[in-house]
Amino acid sequence: MNKTININLGGVFFHIDEVAYQKLKLYLDAIRRSLSDDPQGRDEILNDIEHRIGELLSERIKDARQVVNENDIDEITKIMGKPEDYLVDEEIFEDEPKYKSRVSSKKLFRDAEDKFLGGVSSGLGHYFGIDALWIRIIWIVLVVAGFGTGIPIYILLWILIPQAETTAEKLQMKGEPVNISNIEKKIREEFQDVSSRVKDGVNDVTSKVKNSEFKKKASNKAKSGVQEILDTLGSILITLFKVFGKLIGALLIFIAAATLIGLIIGAFSLGSFEILGFSNDFIHHPPFFYDSVLPTWLLVVFTFIAVGIPFVVLFMLGLKILSNNVKSFSTTTKLSLLGIWIISLLGLGFAGINFAAQTAYDGVFNQTEELPVVATDTLKVKMIGDENLSNRSELRRRYSYETVYDNDVRKLYSNRINVDVKSTDKSNAFVKIRKESSGKSRQNANSNAETIEYQFNLTNQDLLLNGYFLTDFKNMIKEQQIDITVYIPLNTIIYLDGSTRTFLDDVDNVQNVHDRDMPKHYYKMTENGLECLDCDPSIFGERYKRENEHFKLNIDNNGVEINVNDGDNNAAIKINENGLKIE
Repeated sequence: MNKTININLGGVFFHIDEVAYQKLKLYLDAIRRSLSDDPQGRDEILNDIEHRIGELLSERIKDARQVVNENDIDEITKIMGKPEDYLVDEEIFEDEPKYKSRVSSKKLFRDAEDKFLGGVSSGLGHYFGIDALWIRIIWIVLVVAGFGTGIPIYILLWILIPQAETTAEKLQMKGEPVNISNIEKKIREEFQDVSSRVKDGVNDVTSKVKNSEFKKKASNKAKSGVQEILDTLGSILITLFKVFGKLIGALLIFIAAATLIGLIIGAFSLGSFEILGFSNDFIHHPPFFYDSVLPTWLLVVFTFIAVGIPFVVLFMLGLKILSNNVKSFSTTTKLSLLGIWIISLLGLGFAGINFAAQTAYDGVFNQTEELPVVATDTLKVKMIGDENLSNRSELRRRYSYETVYDNDVRKLYSNRINVDVKSTDKSNAFVKIRKESSGKSRQNANSNAETIEYQFNLTNQDLLLNGYFLTDFKNMIKEQQIDITVYIPLNTIIYLDGSTRTFLDDVDNVQNVHDRDMPKHYYKMTENGLECLDCDPSIFGERYKRENEHFKLNIDNNGVEINVNDGDNNAAIKINENGLKIE
């Protein structure tokens, strides 16, 4: 039974038995004695060795309660190597077999001794076995060709990859075995390099003192290291700005050229046909082109100039960024372009003001027509279209316009129509057509509303309403629409055809049936609004269901059915061809 000892090795605590502890202590003492003739750097060498041994033991000891034994120390000494190369007493290891050092696998670190920024490139070069110069070239390609993607990747690696600080980490970075011989060799090289730098520094200072230059440059020399870093960063930033500047120049040329080509095509599409007296139905004008006091071709020219000149300037700016040999416009040319551009802006501004004035006022025109329908009649309402005018396959309410030709005259075709049904105290039914439009004055708006073309007719108790209206093409911006209200006497029956589905607008009804569910049913006009006579109760509104959950009345071809439920009792009355039945 062996005693266990707690030790701190490289900042890590281990439980080790007494025999293994003695062997490890003799091993470290032997190394210390081998370095006793060269105390310079001895403590750092031993510290790195202890850190390395601690790392190797941590890989083997997975449980904190596990005890390091003699076999573990033997395995560690095989990896670290024998101290016999340092002429120490070999009696303490005379029973041990001869070892061969195991080559350590490479680990990724940042090399602070060969860095341009953070040492990432040199660290990757050591890890992959290539020159750091090629890694740096790859970063430049990623920054230029990858639109700057290399910059966040480099910063991320700079953060994630640790820097090689200890001698053991520097050896692992280069893939060299972390053993006594290599650690001592690395430490000696570093001390020799430091000694050489100190000696050269002393000689340089002495020379400058002898030449009386020390007083002038001492303060600047103290800052030379920081200045070198700042100069390096400045060079990198300047290079990046130049590269991005070229990219921006190329982008400006591309955008400006594409815009100018689009403007030329648009100008021919919108303006040339107008000049020649033809119309173009494929490309619509901007809103302020309609009903303007200025001709369309002039507005096209103003628009082309107002948009084109700034992009011409951007195009020239992109060329100057890419090449210093491009000459700028002369002063006369610049002033001429500026004057033309201001004139085009003023023309478009005047057109914009005129456009705003065209819709400044709202106007209406009401038209009322009597219908030969009385309370005992059944009125059927249907919406109709004209296939010779519109190319649309479905007749439904829409808020957009369609360009059509009526007797070879270009007009606007619109389905912006709202239909409502209300009661009247008169003995006969009638229909009210309300036309709405805007204009630059109240009188002009009313006149625009009156010119809207709309028709309807009544045939055999069938009210046929046009599901469209026509208006002058110049009224594109006038926000025109038609509201149709059908007034019927009380107790009149009305049938809503399926074509009215999208045109009905908030029609009042007793059962709170939604507008979209009202078509294809018969309704009776009551004092409270329309009452559906053949609707499925499932389409009734929730409010109506709540208010009438204790009383239900159903009238259809099978007769009359009344259901009364007070919560405790239920009663049903049926009246049909067989008579009266009470349950």
